Amino acid sequence: MKAASVVLLLAVLFPSASRSQSPFDGTWVIDIDKNRNFAAEKPIAFSLADGMFRGGDRVLKADGEDQKVPATGYWDTVSVRIVDDHTVEVTSKKAGKPMFTETDTVSPDGDTLTQVVKDTTEAEAVAFESEFRRIAPATPGAHVLSGSWQIFKQSRSANSTIISYKCTSQGFSAETPLGEKFDAKFDGKFYLIEDDPAHTMVAVKRINANTVEMTNQRDGKIVFVVHLEVTPDGKAIHASSESKEDGSVKTWGLHKKPE
Repeated sequence: MKAASVVLLLAVLFPSASRSQSPFDGTWVIDIDKNRNFAAEKPIAFSLADGMFRGGDRVLKADGEDQKVPATGYWDTVSVRIVDDHTVEVTSKKAGKPMFTETDTVSPDGDTLTQVVKDTTEAEAVAFESEFRRIAPATPGAHVLSGSWQIFKQSRSANSTIISYKCTSQGFSAETPLGEKFDAKFDGKFYLIEDDPAHTMVAVKRINANTVEMTNQRDGKIVFVVHLEVTPDGKAIHASSESKEDGSVKTWGLHKKPE
């Protein structure tokens, strides 16, 4: 999810084509569901059976203990705890500090998954809630979380939806109330996003007057590319991001906050 927080920060940046004030200067609000094609997003899959949890490329014991995983800028241990027969908690830590706490709860009928992620890497905790429909059943004897799920709805805490930025002929800067910010030039070089534990870097390319491409890297590896397009009336931004790790694509919108 943190990666998902960095993508949204980058999605509001748009360079001015002249010395006049950019139509993107000001404060924007993220509409997480607007223009988002949930049906096109890749399903997620879990397996929890015989004391072992499998999710993505992770294979972990479901014993509630911290287990070492390949270190990233966001975590180096993960624990999996079975809360009850419908709920599982996954906690990711970095140097012993909780970074993300994910609670997966399956409805009594087994058909809906509610996933709540608490991100404590920010100045204030940020919460994300996602709802999924079951598209593949659990294997017999496995925990009800097992199976494949398709997202159909998502929301986030209000403190993570506000972004302010300013563009000039030389470059742009962006900042969230939670502390993430950067100041980049239009020279194709990578610039550091401050207050990001993974030290994500961003380079910006102007496609045309209304579209930019932002390439993001960590540890020298490209992780995702963001495209954004401002509407002709200057009141909204249509944004999308493509993961270079799994090829998944997400879309969303933003609207300009009245001054």
